[in-house]
Amino acid sequence: MIHADNRITRAWVEQIMGMPISLHVRADDPSRPDITQAVASTFERLRLTDSVLSTWRPDSDVMRWRRGDLALEDAHHSLREVMALCEQASSETNRLFTTDLIGPDGTRGWDPTGLAKGWAIEAAVERLRSVDGIAFAVNAGGDITCGHGGEAVGCPRPWRIGIENPIDRSVVSHVVSIIDGAVATSGTAARGNHIVDPRSGKPAGCVGSITVGGPSLLWADIWATAAFIDPTVLNERAEWADYRVLFEQRI
Repeated sequence: MIHADNRITRAWVEQIMGMPISLHVRADDPSRPDITQAVASTFERLRLTDSVLSTWRPDSDVMRWRRGDLALEDAHHSLREVMALCEQASSETNRLFTTDLIGPDGTRGWDPTGLAKGWAIEAAVERLRSVDGIAFAVNAGGDITCGHGGEAVGCPRPWRIGIENPIDRSVVSHVVSIIDGAVATSGTAARGNHIVDPRSGKPAGCVGSITVGGPSLLWADIWATAAFIDPTVLNERAEWADYRVLFEQRI
């Protein structure tokens, strides 16, 4: 017999990486000590990542390294891991993903912002995946990853995710349902025309947004950015068939 998912949902919110990050957990008793400890560990991992990879913090490892104040071998190991991922992202997207950006301080340099958030969330939720009997969803600025800890319970309820209209943000244009997986959106709605087309060195020449879904928030975010610049890029990569455009609106 398949049992309905009647678990209780509890939410936590913290301001990290310059945005509110909400963490929702479904469990028979979401106040269980192992759950609250896992939630605390998840947020702590995100704070650590912010201290290493944020280009908004002059004391972060990446900014100290850029200024020559910190040797790469002395930086937190996650900086080197993210550097390797940035190289892979650039290669996989036909160089549509770039780290050569002008940062918030006005200086140009190596900037992992295009994948740092997705990488940070995926790394942080590993702690939640070890907790039995829960389902979870983490929302970081509209990019969302969902999953469960241990074995899936009964017939789990999907998380319903609304995708806002990039032209009129008061309107939900599309809804997707996810049990395990992620969605990421790139576009101009929240931060204006900030996505740089590496081929020209100028902002991508359109207004709107594109949402990509797939198994990993890291790669959903990477492909959303690349597809906003060139909507055909995912069509050319059969090996990335698990990632697809869920919604697109541009003018």
